[in-house]
Amino acid sequence: MIRNPILPGFNPDPSICRVGESYFIATSTFEWFPGVQIHRSDDLVNWDLACRPLDRASQLDMRGNPDSCGIWAPCLSHADGLFWLVYTDVKRYDGNFKDAHNYIVTAPAIEGPWSDPIHVNSSGFDPSLFHDEDGRKWVLNMQWNHRGHSLGGQPKSPAFDGILLQEWHPERGLTGPVRNIFPGSPLGLVEGPHLFKRNGWYYLTTAEGGTGYTHAVTMARARSIDGPYELHPNTHLITSKDHPDAALQRAGHGQIVETPTGEVYHTHLCSRPLPGRFSPLGRETAIQKCVWGADDWLYLDHGGPVPAVEVPAPVVASPRRAQPVRRVFDTPELPAEFQWLRSPDPARLFTLTGSALRLHGRESVGSWFEQALVARRQEHLHYRAQTELAAFTPDTYQQAAGLTTYYNRHKFHFAAVTWDEAQGRCLTIMSCPGDWPDGAMTWPCDPVPLDDGPVWLAVDCRGAVQQFYWRQGDDWTPLGPVLDAAVISDEGGRGEHGSFTGAFVGMLAFDITGRGQSADFASFDYLPDPD
Repeated sequence: MIRNPILPGFNPDPSICRVGESYFIATSTFEWFPGVQIHRSDDLVNWDLACRPLDRASQLDMRGNPDSCGIWAPCLSHADGLFWLVYTDVKRYDGNFKDAHNYIVTAPAIEGPWSDPIHVNSSGFDPSLFHDEDGRKWVLNMQWNHRGHSLGGQPKSPAFDGILLQEWHPERGLTGPVRNIFPGSPLGLVEGPHLFKRNGWYYLTTAEGGTGYTHAVTMARARSIDGPYELHPNTHLITSKDHPDAALQRAGHGQIVETPTGEVYHTHLCSRPLPGRFSPLGRETAIQKCVWGADDWLYLDHGGPVPAVEVPAPVVASPRRAQPVRRVFDTPELPAEFQWLRSPDPARLFTLTGSALRLHGRESVGSWFEQALVARRQEHLHYRAQTELAAFTPDTYQQAAGLTTYYNRHKFHFAAVTWDEAQGRCLTIMSCPGDWPDGAMTWPCDPVPLDDGPVWLAVDCRGAVQQFYWRQGDDWTPLGPVLDAAVISDEGGRGEHGSFTGAFVGMLAFDITGRGQSADFASFDYLPDPD
């Protein structure tokens, strides 16, 4: 059996394709660098990170992008001996405008080398590229209408102004008329288009209902690529919107794939909320087995629209159990699970010294430009993370380094080594519990004086609560009170449409004096408790 989600933690907007016996899923990375995660599997059960293709400034520079902007909804396909990746770089979130620029890159293999981008258009986000049987290629994306009230956190249906279609040629670019081929269903907020062709029908799947609890995969079809498109008899192929007790909520936005033997699956994003509807793991990737009905429409294999946690796999395979991940920073490369924020110039943020990950303190934890934060996804509702801060000697309260649970600049907890006029070198907690728009911080504990030398920091996260710990000897000591972990979630702060990435845990340093004080981290452990 396949056990959902197949990509746990922040892995939304899954675009899937098959090449031979291998499957590939591309997911959104938003403001995290490098851009786009691509996972590989040979059985649809177990998945491994294959690459993050957007890894240099000529492809992607997100410095200044607001939270929850950056890379939205990539589309991965394979044709003409190449992998094709279409993606959006969104430059604005709040207000009427989005400034969403769409690009295409290609590679001969999934590991690369990936080309520099070709700009396609900027008329809306969620682009996809469809390779028709006659060799023609078509770009689709939703059209953004700025002429109405559509503030971030409050998406308004009229701003989602249908799905655009235009022919595209690798040498000549866009050609021919732009057509609005699908206005969406009455649910509204139509986005995330993908085309699939079978038996002379063009099948269009889209995401609708916003990326919260009314999310859905809507299906339509037409005999001609430009329509007119008729809606599926049930309108929605996958949704949990009318089933608040379903294990997988917020189900929508995905793509069809066929196995070599003709079985059909459909990916989709989902979340596993805590009581009170908080999703610290963000929007994850799941997959459902489907069947074609006698009416040539696609249906979930188990019936109804509600996604299942367990679905039949195309081959016999056992899901891998979660394992501890222990990292010692004694190599020249950053371990693959880690990312950083926005900047294509990581050398200004961190270096690997051979014995440590050295963070170069830059701007504050609230910066949208240069923030020395190296972190990995939270993939389990229950986990422990710990790190050794081997060397850090602040001489002002404007310098800090330590361990953070982080969602965005409004939602984080930070166990920080810093400096205090009364205590000298000390340990404290800085928190921003979802205070939007001001981003005001709180200090949940008094400073704890530290001796010279290394400091070990840890966090235990148990669903909606977390506790920091520290030690400079053998015994771990709690740091501060139990903290609200539910705020480090999609729904924390301004609400479910106000931000939609996922929780990270990692190492952070800042130095707002501008002197770039460094902090050396010798190790980092992520210890899941999947039960």
